[in-house]
Amino acid sequence: MSKKHILKSAGTIGFATVISRVLGFLRDILIAKFFGTAKYAQAFVVAFRIPNMLRDLIGEGAMNAAFVPILSEYSETRKKEEFWHLANALLNAMLIILALVTLLGVAFAPVIIRLIAPGFVDDPEKFRVTVYLTRLLFPYVLLVGLLAYCMGILNSLKHFSAPAFAPAILNLSVIICALVRQGSVRALATGVLIGGVIQLVVQVPFLTARGFSPFQTSRLIKGEQKFGTGHGFNFLSGIYHPAVKKIGRLLAPRVLGSCVYQINIFINTLLASLSSIVGEGGVAALYYANRIFQFPLAIFGIALAQAALPTMSREALEAGLGNLKKTLSFSLRAVNFIMLPASVGLIVLSEPITSMLFERGMFDRYSTFITARALSLYSIGLFSYAGIKILVSCFYSLKDTLAPVKVASASLILNIILSIIFMFPLKISGLALATSLSGTFNFFLLFFILRKKIGAIDGAKILRSFLKVFMASIVMAAVIYVSIFKIKLNLFIVISLGMLSYGLAAVIFDVKEAKEFLKWALRIN
Repeated sequence: MSKKHILKSAGTIGFATVISRVLGFLRDILIAKFFGTAKYAQAFVVAFRIPNMLRDLIGEGAMNAAFVPILSEYSETRKKEEFWHLANALLNAMLIILALVTLLGVAFAPVIIRLIAPGFVDDPEKFRVTVYLTRLLFPYVLLVGLLAYCMGILNSLKHFSAPAFAPAILNLSVIICALVRQGSVRALATGVLIGGVIQLVVQVPFLTARGFSPFQTSRLIKGEQKFGTGHGFNFLSGIYHPAVKKIGRLLAPRVLGSCVYQINIFINTLLASLSSIVGEGGVAALYYANRIFQFPLAIFGIALAQAALPTMSREALEAGLGNLKKTLSFSLRAVNFIMLPASVGLIVLSEPITSMLFERGMFDRYSTFITARALSLYSIGLFSYAGIKILVSCFYSLKDTLAPVKVASASLILNIILSIIFMFPLKISGLALATSLSGTFNFFLLFFILRKKIGAIDGAKILRSFLKVFMASIVMAAVIYVSIFKIKLNLFIVISLGMLSYGLAAVIFDVKEAKEFLKWALRIN
């Protein structure tokens, strides 16, 4: 897959993500209006965070990263029947795991809440509502895990659009339920479950059009796999299929890596729940700030990493790894071209953006203040977190899932230390600053380990690109600051002027990636 094709795939995912994120902001605007940063907003944030954590732990993040390299290899080197047999074996195994996790989550919800939000125990009503919502939302783990399975299959076959649009369906479902029953926190959870069912069902036609049949079975005869069709699932095939075991070996370190990341989130949630130290509304403020922070990260950073993974997985099989290094270098420079100005823009405009999106109803000036401060410090690490997605994808393409775990573990320890140090003087925003600094440490450590593993990866070229983009971003920041705080123009006009000034500055400073994006946008070969 060429640069053009990677950008095209990333563009498809990014476009779908834009729609999803816009709907997500509408969803969060409604939550902010009806609940602000008060107890019910915090209860929903904590309850929804748990299935979201498990989604990454055993769903989209971990399984997609483990699935795609192996499935891509089967798609390229094996017969079609073997590919789909593996797909069915994976489905069997996932159904068992996800059902078990869901049942355990419902049963142990009170224990889980006591562990991740101990500050809620002092408020019986907040604790009761959080436990109730947690139990109501846990079946979403099963739904989103199966969605991740569909995503892995379709992405390995170079189909990105259907899985990419799935989150938009979820957000639309929550919006509708929130509007139908205004002020009901239970309606938010109901919307999540309904959306989870619909977004899974939507994937089925795309899978069946490519040959998927959930009733395909196999039997083992004299050590050879025989394929055929039957009238039900053969769960043993999911246990004994050799590729499933191989995926399991790749998955185990990735799950550990996700555990490290989720422990990081839990630590932040735990510390943010200590309102006597960080102030009231900390959990909700971090949630809203992170939602804004995730917007550019998901639209391009995660989208590019997801689009590049199948390409990297194929290039990792080539001798010399030359094409893999080129793809990696290009992906990092492309991320830099988008994420660095986005980071600078969010730092300058953190308060106006937060106010425009959320300040209404129960979301008052205090909520805007604490959310905007957290957002500005989160944004420092935007480029690093986008770069981490690219570097980790490269490690996975090389079937090395252990190195990212070690680096993530070191970053977790650093984040905990920095969070405890910063939370006292900086309150809730200190947790955001700790997250950014530990993410930057994570990125550079991954980069140096990968360079040692595969050799030079155009480090000088990446650095030159970074410096040029940084200078162009400073020009943009100056234009934005004067426009919003001195001339006091409308926010949308300010953002448009910022984008225009960045584009002109990129041309003046001869940023090569600007030309790449222009060619792609104009479809010039």
